[in-house]
Amino acid sequence: MSYEKYLNLLQDLMAQGKTTGPNQDEFYVNYAKLNLQRMLRLDKTVVLNAELKAVLKKVKIKYTWLVLTEGWCGDAAQNIPVMAAIEKGCSNIFLQLLLRDENLELMDHYLTKGSRSIPKLICLEKESLKEIFTWGPRPSEVQEIMIDLKKKETPLAEKSLLIQKWYNADKTLTMQKEIIGLVKKFMAN
Repeated sequence: MSYEKYLNLLQDLMAQGKTTGPNQDEFYVNYAKLNLQRMLRLDKTVVLNAELKAVLKKVKIKYTWLVLTEGWCGDAAQNIPVMAAIEKGCSNIFLQLLLRDENLELMDHYLTKGSRSIPKLICLEKESLKEIFTWGPRPSEVQEIMIDLKKKETPLAEKSLLIQKWYNADKTLTMQKEIIGLVKKFMAN
């Protein structure tokens, strides 16, 4: 689905007190509500940096950015609005979102160290469907923080708070930098 349809789905589910996926417990639903608010805020505040804009202007072939996600995923809430801004900034990138839990066979081809971590971006040439690169589930710097927090068996609420603080301080710059690197690399090939 498009980003717009994804937001509409999340809003419709919120109106019913639900989120995406099979787990509808209170924690997931409350987190999904918070994530929707974050996404809507980021839609208003994400600004692509000059280098990323310049790189996107050089993309001449059409690409589909297929993203596995769920409404309750905090990392998706932080990163998908950036992907949507990139789609708006490049007429040759087409963002399509799939719900992870409805597409487990595909998700299982893109595990992160054996885990179904999301969001997972799969860049495909639009015509040939050739895979160009993958990215996710979060910028590498915060991924290292998450790995450390998991090793320390940090409680979920504390992990979520620490990761959110990182995202707030970073202001999407690390993700933009990583996307610049990936786009430059595939354009060089």
